[in-house]
Amino acid sequence: MNSHLQNKLELFAENNQSIRSDFIWHDAMAKRLVALTYTLEGKKVDTEAIKDCHRMIKDEVGVFSTFRGNMAVYIAASLSLSEKPQQLLADTLEVYELLKQEGFWASDYLVVAAYEIAANTEKHKFERIACRSMEFYKEMKANIRFHIGQDDYIFAAMLALSDIDVHEGALKLRHLFTQLKSEFSAFISRNSIVTLSQMLVLAGSTDECVYNLLKLNRVLRKKKIRLDKTYTLPSLGVLGMFTVDKYAFADDLIASRDYLRSQKGFGALSVSTQELLLYAVSLITNAYTGDTDNNVMKVSVATSITNLIIAQQVAMIVAISVATTAAAASC
Repeated sequence: MNSHLQNKLELFAENNQSIRSDFIWHDAMAKRLVALTYTLEGKKVDTEAIKDCHRMIKDEVGVFSTFRGNMAVYIAASLSLSEKPQQLLADTLEVYELLKQEGFWASDYLVVAAYEIAANTEKHKFERIACRSMEFYKEMKANIRFHIGQDDYIFAAMLALSDIDVHEGALKLRHLFTQLKSEFSAFISRNSIVTLSQMLVLAGSTDECVYNLLKLNRVLRKKKIRLDKTYTLPSLGVLGMFTVDKYAFADDLIASRDYLRSQKGFGALSVSTQELLLYAVSLITNAYTGDTDNNVMKVSVATSITNLIIAQQVAMIVAISVATTAAAASC
């Protein structure tokens, strides 16, 4: 494990400790996502800034607004990292209304989709991107009818932010979904395969990328690391873009998992193995792409890797929302 990765792991563990005792009414997984978000920015968690942004959200929306839902603390943390959090919140609320006008239903997913658009494009493009988001969503639903739902709102927005043609992107998504469906167990959620396919479309995936991720999956399974599970499968979309030695990567993943498991707040009773692997993959990806002295990827895919790091966070948000909704339903 290189020093850059070690520093990332230590910062994440420290950030997780900092956020654990705050926002006591919020989901623990969402708070760990906050810790990860700050870590990927190379910063220590600023709980006071997050609280200020959380209060700002509550001042701007009604008591029953979805902006007060499961993702509230994550949105607050993201706003706190902005130079102009109040303006970004206002833009996010504007985009949210535009998306609802296009036909999207109010949900935690739509909140995050609105934030992604507001944070990643100019104000004069909001209406166009909202329209493209619905176009992508409809095309995806037409091509993969039974596996597209509200949890695809975020990827619809991210695809809309790209320069990918809607029709061509949807056709590529269907092709990848069909191809990957035959490669993974029938026991894996088909929704996870859709998410993996969406990430690959977003990255401008090639046949080489698909080959790489399948080969890496075989290497990881030999080492008894299972990323081909419902919540972790989309991570392979990121890793397939790397050209590093797959056995070396597997060793880094094992070392990162074991380090996090040994830290306070990451015990087996608190964090599942699949969740722990998501954090480990995110930190390794961030460390690899942030290390300019390590030629771990082709220059031609550097931009795609950066986009996929963001996409991986989205996949985690989807997993967290699904998990918290299931937990509430079982009570």
